[in-house]
Amino acid sequence: MDFVLSFLSDGLLGASWWQIVAFTLVVTHITILGVTIYLHRSQAHRGLDLHPAIAHFFRFWLWLTTGMVTKEWVAIHRKHHARCEREGDPHSPMVYGIGKVFFQGAELYRDEATNRETLEKFGHGTPNDWVERNIYSRFGWQGVGLMMVIDVALFGAIGLTVWAVQMIWIPFWAAGVVNGIGHFWGYRNYASPDASRNVFPWGIVIGGEELHNNHHAYASSARFSTKWYEFDIGWGYIRALEILRLAKVKKVAPKVRLAHGKPVDLETLQAVITHRYEIMARYADLLKHACRDEIARLKAAKESHLQWKLLRRSKALLHRADDESLTDSHRSALNTLLADHRSLAILVEMRRELAAIWERSSASSEQLLRDLQDWCNRAQQSGIARLEEFSARLRSYAT
Repeated sequence: MDFVLSFLSDGLLGASWWQIVAFTLVVTHITILGVTIYLHRSQAHRGLDLHPAIAHFFRFWLWLTTGMVTKEWVAIHRKHHARCEREGDPHSPMVYGIGKVFFQGAELYRDEATNRETLEKFGHGTPNDWVERNIYSRFGWQGVGLMMVIDVALFGAIGLTVWAVQMIWIPFWAAGVVNGIGHFWGYRNYASPDASRNVFPWGIVIGGEELHNNHHAYASSARFSTKWYEFDIGWGYIRALEILRLAKVKKVAPKVRLAHGKPVDLETLQAVITHRYEIMARYADLLKHACRDEIARLKAAKESHLQWKLLRRSKALLHRADDESLTDSHRSALNTLLADHRSLAILVEMRRELAAIWERSSASSEQLLRDLQDWCNRAQQSGIARLEEFSARLRSYAT
């Protein structure tokens, strides 16, 4: 009896409270790494190849700690990218609302996992060996059940709490924070055609997944950090595995290279298309500063307070000029704003024309190059200083 009571109280290890906390943090961190390195960067986007031993370790670990099936996770995530922020996106807060995705993201995942069409269309290339078919895919709850037995055996009754933390770790951080907050709140380095945000510049707690906007801009990149001040701990582990020859990086986000004084040629066109999200983010900054300049001009000219205050209140609409979801009242306010401020109207129209260059998939490279050259020339002759500076930088983009 004493042995049983001792076992239930302390488990096999008789660990202290800080040792239990340390164990919990380590095992949940390994689970995060399994999701970001194996499921996300390697399986879903093919940004790197993992040594079979490492890949299978992650498969086994995720079976123990989440019960997730590789094909299901990969298919749902690929569909998210294919239908991002539109009907059919499995977990977009723009579709379902931030509350539902944050608090019920795991339920949305489980619902989509039952969609056979999603699995067949987006789940190609994932493991389909005997172990996957006969153990991991068939006995999901038995894996997490085994993890519970292990936790209780190691720590006694408190092991149930350790297990509970392990079970909520991915539903909270991945399904809630990344899929929810990562499309709702944060900063953007790139003007990707979705609502993705970088939640925090230091990707440690969620293995680098905090840099979600960077990922959506360059989905196949094995590295999520792109700015000097950003840190992706997942990339650190990948580099360590690569040094040990246990991983091979296939793709990373391209770096911007500028070559001043060069003509606008096919190399320029290729670089502009490659870095289009970075370019449009810079253009958004241009619009923001141009709006401030216009407000300062109105104040200096002692225009009515109503006019420049209206501009300040409505400037956010400038970034949504091409948004089809604008209400009629917002569209009317935007049209009035542009009619009253010619320079801003030019900037909005020039942005639309610039984006059209890489959206015209049916046009030849020669036609797109002529369009880019014409755009740069008109920008240089616009008489808008900030647009002229932007055009000068755009001309210097190189591969």
